Amino acid sequence: MTTYIVMQGDTMWQIATKYGIELNKLLLANPQITNPTLIYPGQIINIPQNNTLTYTVMPGDSMWDIAQKQGLNLTDLVAKNPQITNPAFITPGQIINISYTGENPDVSNDIKSLELEVIRLVNSERERAGITPLIENNNLNNIARTKSQDFINNNYFSHNSPIYSSPFDMLDSYGIRYTAAAENIASGQRDPIEVMHYWMGSSGHKANILNPTLNQIGVGVARDKDGNLYWTQMFIRS
Repeated sequence: MTTYIVMQGDTMWQIATKYGIELNKLLLANPQITNPTLIYPGQIINIPQNNTLTYTVMPGDSMWDIAQKQGLNLTDLVAKNPQITNPAFITPGQIINISYTGENPDVSNDIKSLELEVIRLVNSERERAGITPLIENNNLNNIARTKSQDFINNNYFSHNSPIYSSPFDMLDSYGIRYTAAAENIASGQRDPIEVMHYWMGSSGHKANILNPTLNQIGVGVARDKDGNLYWTQMFIRS
């Protein structure tokens, strides 16, 4: 389960819609909210695990464009979205289901353990510096993992992806809501300790890890056919 910090103007219905979950399911996950019609900026809302990662339709998008951008078969994308009665007609602001989130069965235990250890080491560094630990965000984990795999699939290593453009564009395309964001990437390090040593030895990467204004993190790792590891950290302030 991930969490969401209430922003000015939010309602429980809007939050449920944003994460693609039923309002009743959201309310059940938040028994501390005694009056669902009255929530305040800064409150922490529990977001139950969702089974889909979503994309918010942008002006000019078509289902074919979205399928190409997300690396999906158009038929599969349409099948994931039975609420779209006419796939040839979608409008900006619509929510499109992309892929599974949460505990992805395709993610091996060793990859997941690497990712979790990086998150633990990040929060250890933050606690040592007297900074509030980051909250793990499963959607960010999946996006970071997609970015790491993208390095392998498209044979590049850069913050700017030939498929997803900048990290900010990528977050936007997946419907992630944030007020600030940052990304750390690395390749070739053999384990979480080695990659954290690399990041903490770089002023820019270290600044992201210890940025007190950021409050959520996702980590994704991918392994190529030769066993080399690619690492991505994504940070946001919600």
